[in-house]
Amino acid sequence: MADRTPPMRHRVRRVDMTDAARVVLRRLIEQHGPVLFHLSGGCCDGSSPMCLSTNEFRVGGSDVLLGHLAWHTEFWMLGDQYERWKNTHLTVDAVEGRGSGFSLEAPDGVRFVIRSRLLTEAESAVLEAGPPLRTGADPLA
Repeated sequence: MADRTPPMRHRVRRVDMTDAARVVLRRLIEQHGPVLFHLSGGCCDGSSPMCLSTNEFRVGGSDVLLGHLAWHTEFWMLGDQYERWKNTHLTVDAVEGRGSGFSLEAPDGVRFVIRSRLLTEAESAVLEAGPPLRTGADPLA
C-alpha cells in the first residue's frame, strides 16, 4: 500500500505571519526602516511580540533567533521563554486594539499577537536534525 503521508515542506519554519500582520509590518518598515520582533514572555503584554526598530533595540546574549519573516525581519525570543515554547510553531497576527508597551504598531490602533500550535512530530524531527538556533551571543555570520 502506498504511503499517503504528505511530503514535508522544503523548509520547516518555527515562526510565520498572517497576511494582516504582513500589511502592518510593511507599513512599519516604510515608516521606521528595518525592524525586528522580540518576545520576552514577561508580565503584562510580555506574551505579545514587540516590533522594534533594529537601531533602537539590542538583542541580548541569551535571546534565540527563531527565524526570519517577510523583508528579512528577524524574530527573537528570550532564551528562557524559548525553552518553554521550543515545541511550538508561532504565527504573528495583527488585530485591532492597542496593547501596552513600546511596540511600533501601537499608535496605529492595531497590535501584534501570537497564534500558536504544537509542532508535529515530523516538523520537530526536521528542526532537531538541523543546525542549532543562533543566539544573541553568537557572532554574526
